[in-house]
Amino acid sequence: MFTINRENLRRSHQLFWFIVDFLMLGLLFLNILWIIFDSLYAVDVVRDMLFQYAQPFAEFYRPIHRNFIFYDLVFVWIFLTEFVIRWVYAIHSKLYGRWYFYPFLHWYDLLGCIPIGSYRFLRVLRVISIVYRLHKYQVIDFTQTRVYQFLRFYYEAFMEELSDRIVIKVLSGAQAEMTHGSPLIHRIQNEILLPRRDLLTQWLSEKVAETAQTGYIPNRGALRHYLENCVDHALTQNVELSRLRQVPMLGPQITETLEAAVGDIVAEVIHRILDDLASARNHAFIEDIVGTFLQETEAPGEGPSESERQIIQVVNEIIEALKKQLAIKRWRQEL
Repeated sequence: MFTINRENLRRSHQLFWFIVDFLMLGLLFLNILWIIFDSLYAVDVVRDMLFQYAQPFAEFYRPIHRNFIFYDLVFVWIFLTEFVIRWVYAIHSKLYGRWYFYPFLHWYDLLGCIPIGSYRFLRVLRVISIVYRLHKYQVIDFTQTRVYQFLRFYYEAFMEELSDRIVIKVLSGAQAEMTHGSPLIHRIQNEILLPRRDLLTQWLSEKVAETAQTGYIPNRGALRHYLENCVDHALTQNVELSRLRQVPMLGPQITETLEAAVGDIVAEVIHRILDDLASARNHAFIEDIVGTFLQETEAPGEGPSESERQIIQVVNEIIEALKKQLAIKRWRQEL
């Protein structure tokens, strides 16, 4: 059974309404059980069994069954009174934007008060709403009950099966589109990306400049030191410089001067490139790159080329791996 947090119940500012909720729960359970019993009593087989094995009770209940609607109206009157009181309270405390929102949001309460046929079983929704409200305010906790865990397990199993089948269907459709050739990629490039090439160039230029400023400028000294070490190491391993270093008197001086000059040149070139990327001067460079990748193309007529077929094959294998992963059912492992 669910547990009741008495501490939260005492500290709550809605203690009165929670007490009303518990009373209404009791009346709803009693009323629903009575409705179920009366429905069973209306069945000839059940009524005959009652007259056979419990005739005094069956005789006693016969007039009650005939006037069941009258007795049910007592419950309906209580439920409607509680509904009206809550509606007035909602208007007074301005719980909703308009005074007439409450009956629309609690339509099941009104329909459940209709004492005719299947409408009465809508009172089960009222039970669910009250239990959910008490659970929401941490007055009761029904997550540890076996019924809740049973329903939650099979609900999650159903949703996993349903979502996996939908995703697999979508992935299979994407594979079929790529295999048979689809103009979607060319339409995206020609109708969506190309008209916005200037916007993409501006955005990419700003992002490159921002990245270069935040990543390069604060580490300019460390980068120069790293480049000089790399150049020194590369020149040390060079065979020609090793031979030049063996020249008497001038060899060591020439190699040191050459190493320093090459290191400065490389570092200066790298710094100049990164300085340009970190400034507004990178716009023309980025525009050339974007223009190279975004060019108007025609949709393939006779089928994809060999390189495109290889790419499609790779994408298909990736999708197949995803489909195999989706085929693994976690709920079965938990079961």
